[in-house]
Amino acid sequence: MEIKVIRSRRRRSTVGARLVKDILVVQAPEALSEERLGDIIAGFKAKFERKRIKEELDSKKGLESAAARINSRYFGDKLKVNSIEYVTTQECKFGCCNYQSREIRISHKVGLMPAWVREYVLIHEMAHLVEPNHSRAFWDIVSRYRFSERARGYLMAAGIYGGEGV
Repeated sequence: MEIKVIRSRRRRSTVGARLVKDILVVQAPEALSEERLGDIIAGFKAKFERKRIKEELDSKKGLESAAARINSRYFGDKLKVNSIEYVTTQECKFGCCNYQSREIRISHKVGLMPAWVREYVLIHEMAHLVEPNHSRAFWDIVSRYRFSERARGYLMAAGIYGGEGV
């Protein structure tokens, strides 16, 4: 990613950035040190890269259609999901379900995994809409997925499956 820095005497303390085509245009105060500006630019680059990844995953690996298929096959179209989306801020978990607001967030890392692992994470999170905890009834729902053991094994082998949750 090309970077263009515009320094200004009028800008006192804030640094702003925007992406223009493939160029990161950074506006910074003239008095800001190069070292501090470098750190800020690194943060902006990471932010815009996460945004790019999220947009790419949303367009190519649609969670809504996958969730609709899983809802039909495993839940008889009875689940209501208000929103489901990829997020790039989830580093320790691969999925998160708020059963009260019926919102599901899936880590962008899952979007880079094989489809059968992604489906496992989806069914795991969707099962929380029925059973909000990790009870026996919850695991009975998740285990209906034919690749659930294989997906758990994949996540364990990758060193990222902690057992209880995803």
